[in-house]
Amino acid sequence: MDRLILFRHGKAEAESASGEDFDRRLALRGVEESTQMGAQLADMGFSPDVVLVSTAARTRETWAAAEPHFTKARARFEETLYHADSGCVRREAERAGAGAGTVMVVGHNPGLQELAVQLLMEGSAPASLIARAARQFPTAAAAVFLFDDNGRPAFDGLFFPERGPGRSDLGRDD
Repeated sequence: MDRLILFRHGKAEAESASGEDFDRRLALRGVEESTQMGAQLADMGFSPDVVLVSTAARTRETWAAAEPHFTKARARFEETLYHADSGCVRREAERAGAGAGTVMVVGHNPGLQELAVQLLMEGSAPASLIARAARQFPTAAAAVFLFDDNGRPAFDGLFFPERGPGRSDLGRDD
């Protein structure tokens, strides 16, 4: 795996018709921000080869909203990503990344946020960036990392969806 994109699902409804967390669908805002984040990532040249998607309704819908921007990606729906901790997310990404250049994981907090912070620390990112990612990783946020031949991560971007008049992202580290 050369690059990893961690993509948190969009804003979900407070409750599902079934009452189960697993069945919570995206709110209208979630569909919009997932579509926008997919477009932003694609416009910046982040094109996954493999996409691992949690089987929860909100993550499947997040991928459905972003998918048109990633026409060459192969999606796999993984039950293990629902409520997965950072270690599980990383193992699944590494497994999927064998032979693939870019892996995207569409999943949930706290696992995605914890992994983003862990990779930032491993890659010696600035303390301010680590603190920002530890403080918040909102719905439809994405964190992008490059990996060298030894598997060491390097920060390649932290993107938050646009909300309101100001933009809230840290962009790429070019």
